[in-house]
Amino acid sequence: MPSYLHHLGVICALGSTTQAVAKALFSGDTSGMRKQAGWGTGRELTLGSVDSPLPEMPAGMETAQSRNNQLLLAAARQIEPQIRQAIEHFGSHRVAVVIGTSTSGIDEATQSIALHDANGVLPAHYSYAQQEIAAPATFLSDWLGLSGPAYCISTACTSSARALLSAHRLLEQDVCDVVLCGGADSLCGLTLNGFSSLEAVSEERCQPFSRNRRGINIGEGAALFLMSRHPNPDGIESVALIGGGATSDAHHISAPEPNGLGAQQAMRKALDAANLDARQIDYLNLHGTATQHNDAMESLAVQAVFPEGVCCSSSKALSGHTLGAAGALEAAFCWLTLGEHNPAKWAPPHIWDGERDPQLPALNLAVLGSGFSTAPRYAMSNSFAFGGSNLSLIFGVTP
Repeated sequence: MPSYLHHLGVICALGSTTQAVAKALFSGDTSGMRKQAGWGTGRELTLGSVDSPLPEMPAGMETAQSRNNQLLLAAARQIEPQIRQAIEHFGSHRVAVVIGTSTSGIDEATQSIALHDANGVLPAHYSYAQQEIAAPATFLSDWLGLSGPAYCISTACTSSARALLSAHRLLEQDVCDVVLCGGADSLCGLTLNGFSSLEAVSEERCQPFSRNRRGINIGEGAALFLMSRHPNPDGIESVALIGGGATSDAHHISAPEPNGLGAQQAMRKALDAANLDARQIDYLNLHGTATQHNDAMESLAVQAVFPEGVCCSSSKALSGHTLGAAGALEAAFCWLTLGEHNPAKWAPPHIWDGERDPQLPALNLAVLGSGFSTAPRYAMSNSFAFGGSNLSLIFGVTP
């Protein structure tokens, strides 16, 4: 059974509205990726940050203040009328919230603890609830006055892809009628320095699948879908989540299985769930982090699952790697590719230096301005994470 993705709110380095993000995505706009100081010790890092003003916390919810929740609120505000309408129609107890995150309010907590170390007391505005992993879902549920299930998933870089798949299952099991699902992650000093300590961060803009790749660029953002089991009225086409596959190969705490076996299994499980053949996929959003090991294993996995090739690209050079929000954000890119925000039927371009790694299988990477011969109907998005967590989602245009 498909789950219909009727509305999207999104904010990231590409823009602060759905229309702005779509325009920047299909034009390959990397202007949101900029070098910044102050995040890495003695280094300037290229980051995908959100520079537009973020909404203030609603009155009475000041203890939920965090940049993470502000990003999520900015996405929710874009589709608030549709959310309120769904609550009125189905009831607050039939609307669920499932959010993926990896940072939550940890950066605010880190700053408060630093002040405690310096002054001996925590600042008055500090609340432990800010840093709880469940905080984004709790905040959204409380703000909207919901009484349905509300929880967060935190499985590193597959977090919000799992949130979408979990939302899909809630609808399948008739736990609710509508789910607000997606992800949010903000830039965080702890995270950035952690990846730096692994020597996985590139100071320059990342180069996925290039022979010159040097690591990731961290980004921030939020993407929030209104997911329902109900199709659009009158048979109007909409984008739906029609299949998903998840595996855990547990090869290593941070390195992927070298041959991409878990990634292959996730993609094949998603195809089986969607009842599709690999040749029917029009576009594949690659995880494509620009690290040595991830790009190598993903190339092998894609070659195995798509031996005849598939139009694909990594969006990390456009948005940065938004970690816990990446799965939902890149699902949003697939949603935009398949839907009305892409009238020219372009493929999201793969932005890189064009220098292929001769040790990797050659992928059919989309170039700037390339389009589909016919209107695309099916898109797949890959998300892989530490600990061998692998997840693939398939989206389709359905009546």
